[in-house]
Order: sequence, then C-alpha cells, then structure tokens
Amino acid sequence: MTVKEFIKAWPKIKKQLNSLRVPWLENFAALHRDPFRILISCILSLRTQDKTTGAASERLFKLAGTPASLSRLAVKTIEKAIYPVGFYRVKARTVKDISGKIIREHGSQVPDTIEGLLSLKGVGRKTANLVLTRGFNKFGICVDTHVHRITNRWGLVSTKSPDETELALRDTLPRRYWKGLNGILVAFGQNICQPLSPFCSRCKIYSFCDRRGVGRHR
Repeated sequence: MTVKEFIKAWPKIKKQLNSLRVPWLENFAALHRDPFRILISCILSLRTQDKTTGAASERLFKLAGTPASLSRLAVKTIEKAIYPVGFYRVKARTVKDISGKIIREHGSQVPDTIEGLLSLKGVGRKTANLVLTRGFNKFGICVDTHVHRITNRWGLVSTKSPDETELALRDTLPRRYWKGLNGILVAFGQNICQPLSPFCSRCKIYSFCDRRGVGRHR
C-alpha cells in the first residue's frame, strides 16, 4: 500500500468503523478531554482488557481525579482500586509517583510535550502520543501493537518495532491522519485485521492491502 492508496482507503476504513466496537479508552478520552485522567487510564490499560481498564479507572477516579488527590492516596488503596488490571502493584506505585512528579516539577499540570511526558516514570511513546492527541489535541501518532502490525501488513511501512513505525509514519503520512490513526486502527485490529487469522473476507480495503506476513485468514 502506498500513501496515495492509504488516502483512498481511509474513508472506507472509517465507514467500516461505524459497525465495530470502539476501544474503551478512545470513548473515555472523547468524553473527558482531561490529560491527567487520560494519562492514568492509559497506564492502567497496558496489558489489560478494556472492560477491566474501564472499571478500574472509574473506581480510582471516584477516590482521586487530580495529581494532588491521587498523590495523597496510599499505594495499598490504589492497588485495591485498580485490581485486577495487569501488574496492578507496579502500576499503583507508578501512578502515585507520576502524580507527585507532576506536582513537584510541572506545577500540577500534565506536560504537553513528548519530552515532558516521557520524563514521567512508566510513560512510553505510545502513552505520550495518546495524551498529546486526545488530551491536548496536538499532533502525534500513537502506535500500539495494532497500528504497528496493520501498517506493516498493508505495506505502508516496513519496521521492526512500534517506535520505528511511529517515526516512519511521521515521515510519510500527511499530518491530518495522525490524530485519528490509533483509535481507528485499534478497533480495526481488534475486530477485522486480527493478529493470527484476520477476517480478510470482511475487510473493506482488501484490494489495497499487501497482506505481508498473512498466512491463514478468514
């Protein structure tokens, strides 16, 4: 798939999205537009199913929804609130540490730059870009395993890691597609372009796809 083909295919993907389940975090970010809550929810979501992340975030934000209030919670209290998200003990310490650093070093405001966000413990490029795009409405490309897999499967990029994919897409993809890429491709990847046996028969852009690495499909 070339960039020109991507531009032609994109409206078809967006149209197909209307019939797919949208990721919880995407809906949450659209409703709240709160950089701090988006940041914390994204950390909780790592290696955790959407349903579990949503319930854990709701419980935690009932107790504390700002850096100041969250930094005052005991780690054990946070653990209890976010259980059973993956690595909940580690994440409990991480979100408390992040809250404290935001207060001490950033005037209680979530940083609005990639560099500032990456300075926070436990924040990688995926999380940083999600906060930038969904919390601050700034340009960024959030690349998770779905975006990495699908754009390589299409042949739009040829990379070995999500970070490499982000940089490659920044170099080739027009900026108007950056912000919405993650939310749409996560839904597309969960429902259609799955890792092991994609539903090629249901895919509206099958004719554009190079199908790199695809063996068995449905």
